[in-house]
Amino acid sequence: MSSSSSVPLAPVGVRGMKVLDRDKFLRNVKVPVLKVKEENLSKIIRICKPYFLKLEGFKTSTTIDDEEFKKCIFLNPEKVNDWTDISESDRTALCELNIKEDNFGNKEIQLTYDNWRFETIFKAVLPENEEGVSGFSQIGHIIHLNLKEHLLEYRPLIGQVLVDKIKTCKTVVNKCNAIDNTYRNFSMELIGGKEDYFVTVKENNCTFQFDFSKVYWNPRLGKEHERILSYLKPGDVLFDIFCGVGPFAIPAAKRKTKVFANDLNPDSFKWLNHSAKNNKINSVYFKTFNKDGKDFILDEFKDYIIDLCNGKEELSGKIHITMNLPAMAVEFLKHFNGLIKDEKLSEKFNQEIIVYVYCFALGKDHVEIAKKMVIENIGCDVSSCITDVFNVRNVAPNKEMMRVTFKLTKEVLFSDSLSEPPSKKLCV
Repeated sequence: MSSSSSVPLAPVGVRGMKVLDRDKFLRNVKVPVLKVKEENLSKIIRICKPYFLKLEGFKTSTTIDDEEFKKCIFLNPEKVNDWTDISESDRTALCELNIKEDNFGNKEIQLTYDNWRFETIFKAVLPENEEGVSGFSQIGHIIHLNLKEHLLEYRPLIGQVLVDKIKTCKTVVNKCNAIDNTYRNFSMELIGGKEDYFVTVKENNCTFQFDFSKVYWNPRLGKEHERILSYLKPGDVLFDIFCGVGPFAIPAAKRKTKVFANDLNPDSFKWLNHSAKNNKINSVYFKTFNKDGKDFILDEFKDYIIDLCNGKEELSGKIHITMNLPAMAVEFLKHFNGLIKDEKLSEKFNQEIIVYVYCFALGKDHVEIAKKMVIENIGCDVSSCITDVFNVRNVAPNKEMMRVTFKLTKEVLFSDSLSEPPSKKLCV
């Protein structure tokens, strides 16, 4: 590349705009071009591709009114300012096609709001030297933001730009507070588009429908849902204690894992059953409950284990327990400790139980922090039963969403919780 300075290609004079004015993004700019004949055009375009001027709604080549040359190829002024900015090997290849420095020139074009990507607009408008719109989630037609304090005054502009620029977006919301620990939802503010929160999303070969303003759904967890589902086999049983609208439960039941799905949020319960029906889930493999997690463990899970020991239930596979409520799921682990106090039943029990519990680990050593949270909350040393500690995703600086996988043994499940202090009991 030559030492010639590149021309920044961005809107000008719009810094600090808080109400979108599309006309202000009009800009005339001179850009480098190559004038070429139609002969060998496909070969020329292939060589020039790395230097193309790529903008929304903008053609990288156009027909021109010229006796000798029929086409004009637009190049990116941030990459190319003169002929020598094209690499030597590419210039040699172009020369072999009779494209030389004489073909190189400049042409003035007019760019409008329609040509700028939303990232470029935000960089030009929002405060310099501050974190911008760093990322967002899209759930169906809804874009969900969690804007920093310094961006709140730009909400109307941000919302409108995203509706304009992302074809699949019809609604933009900004999170107003932390996720409510009871129902796992949060209040949101409409900042762009129409107030329509009913969405349809697809994940793991299932279709889910729900009112996003009433339930919890995080598209960033799709891969984690897929990972857990890969562990489940036909003949297994899944107890999904905080199931939400069913991203674990519904695909698992579809694969003929017997599922007991529970969520305290009545709206999650409603849409869980709605999606189960839409996905034609066989009721033989699917039972739903609208209970507190503690009651679900003390009632449904306990009764199932007792019935299993007494031969009223049959199980050819493993028992899996998912606890995806990272803000407080570990607090429910204590209810497994000494859940059943019957030595005779203990002697009959020989099934494998695998627990997948999620938590937020704040600090430096996230793995050790997550392990400690599990051990302290279940009330006995299950360190030897922990088979995996997995970092699901980064939530914030020094805050990770972790998944601890461990085997829930009958020594814990059938222990006499009153016989000795929790710290003394071991997982054996």
